[in-house]
Amino acid sequence: MFKVNENYLKLPGSYLFSTIAKKVNAFTEAHPDRTIVRLGIGDVTQPLGEPVIRALHDAVAEMAYAETFHGYSPDLGYSFLREAIASGDYKARGCEIEPDEIFVSDGAKSDSGNIQELFSEDSRIAVCDPVYPVYVDSNVMAGRTGTYDPKTGYWSNVIYMPCTAANGFIADLPKEVPDVIYLCFPNNPTGAAITKDRLQDWVDYANKNGSVIIYDAAYEAYISEKDMPHSIYECEGARTCAIEIRSFSKNAGFTGLRLGYTVVPKDLKCGDASLHDMWARRHGTKFNGAPYIVQRAGAACYTDEGRAMIKSLVGYYMENARTIRDGLEKLGYTCYGGVNSPYVWMKTPDGMTSWDFFDYLLENAGVVGTPGSGFGPNGEGYFRLTAFGSHENSKNALERFAKL
Repeated sequence: MFKVNENYLKLPGSYLFSTIAKKVNAFTEAHPDRTIVRLGIGDVTQPLGEPVIRALHDAVAEMAYAETFHGYSPDLGYSFLREAIASGDYKARGCEIEPDEIFVSDGAKSDSGNIQELFSEDSRIAVCDPVYPVYVDSNVMAGRTGTYDPKTGYWSNVIYMPCTAANGFIADLPKEVPDVIYLCFPNNPTGAAITKDRLQDWVDYANKNGSVIIYDAAYEAYISEKDMPHSIYECEGARTCAIEIRSFSKNAGFTGLRLGYTVVPKDLKCGDASLHDMWARRHGTKFNGAPYIVQRAGAACYTDEGRAMIKSLVGYYMENARTIRDGLEKLGYTCYGGVNSPYVWMKTPDGMTSWDFFDYLLENAGVVGTPGSGFGPNGEGYFRLTAFGSHENSKNALERFAKL
């Protein structure tokens, strides 16, 4: 008889956002007359910009003729996109990243979950707490996290790095040395951003101890303050210790198109084993490439018109973030984030648990957010609101908060 991967059976409950969806669906079925303002899942709402639409149309037209038809894409992605990424995202910021160190994919979430395949089963991972659930869950599925304690919400073989108001939601360097360190800045869910000096400390720590940093920079386009690095490769020595993952979803609105990329420098090695070569083999074996038309749309983001489009789109969502944070603070709530990030991290009122506040807010205001405890034990007592809605919905949500 066949056997299953029992690591999957260790996962507690369902995926966070699946649980939220079930609760909201049950509420709407019971109250069909109530309207819901959704500020929970980090999905964008504004339409794709003209440069992207034009590139998609042009690429679709190419597919209609044998002379310009495209089938499977190259393993790493088309050179026109990788060259645009290397030039626009890295060399423009003084980072020496070559096009063949860039692996184009169908999104940062996929790469965040798959990158753990490069490391041994007995590797110790370190994660911030609270944390994006994919980092932990994908390692659970790989059998790397030990046993789960439902009382504490912790896995026995995971090194947790508390991120609290006391440390500005930026973890301290762990005393117990991990093999793999997951960092996300600007952070999901807390909205915190890290200075270059602080990030350099992490790079130095990783190089000194032989650790690898998985750096999720999906929200780098939202950085507004100076001295906040947009890439870990702005730090000296990062090429020998860091993998960076990025996405087109939140900056260019590609959540429905699916496009991202991962940078694995050739300098990153474990003895004679090249992580670049290993990821290339994994990529070529398990992935057939993002669609040609989507990669053409991605390349359009690096034109002057495309950059203006992204600036406008990011500005739109950040106006929502300011509206939400400023409005909540005027109502007496304690809030964080919303400055270099499209997420507002608010403290739940009156000592309510995050799930109790979720239910209270849904029932009494028809507003959906994300309970902080879904991101880890240190997320308890907090609540995440996204700025990816429309201006109208953001203002509507605040009006509903004011009536509570």
